[in-house]
This record gives sequence, C-alpha cells and structure tokens, in this order.
Amino acid sequence: MQELYVKIHEYLNMDEEISFEEFDQYYKTVIKYFSEDSDNLAEEDIWKGLFIIENLMSNAESRGKEAKAAKQKKYKKMAERSSLWAQNFAARLYKLGYTEDQLNERFETMFQDYEKLKA
Repeated sequence: MQELYVKIHEYLNMDEEISFEEFDQYYKTVIKYFSEDSDNLAEEDIWKGLFIIENLMSNAESRGKEAKAAKQKKYKKMAERSSLWAQNFAARLYKLGYTEDQLNERFETMFQDYEKLKA
C-alpha cells in the first residue's frame, strides 16, 4: 500500500499530466491490490486506500470530461469503479467511529504527506 500511496503523491505533484496508458496501468495496479488485499488492511492502510481511490476517481472524472469518445467511456468506468471502492473504505472508517468532518480533516493532512515522503 505504501508504494501505491507514494506513487499517487508523485502524480498529484507533477507539473504535467501523465498519459492515458500510465494512468490506466496505475489504476489497474491499484484495483488489483484492493481486490486481493482489501479484507486484510490495517486502519492506516484503509486511510491510504481511500486517499488513493478518491484521487483516482476525481482524476478519472475530470479526464473523462476532456477525452475523446473511446477514452471518455474508459475514464467513466474507472470513475464508477473507483467510487465503489471509495464508498467501501469510507464505510469502514465510519464503522470505526470516524465522522465526515474527521475524514475531511485527515484528507487535508494527507495531501501534505508528499513533503514527508520526499525526505
């Protein structure tokens, strides 16, 4: 999970946009990892998973608005599937007692992790 978390931060802090192929490959790697390991995630990894998938979902949605028809459909599917994972992870955090405000606050601090990860 840590490797995926570091990678999403790298992507979020790039000046240029990555190619569809690289985006697609990262997305598939994330989904495969979640499909195989999501039942065994520790609380910290659930947070990281939510951060990763929320950012993938958001990026897929915005890319889909600008893409041509064939890729637009692929981005839409990525966003929809990402949304299901985001709901899964958020529900698990709510079950652990976190509130919507706590999720939002934690997300804000997670965006700042890039500086720590670079060090």
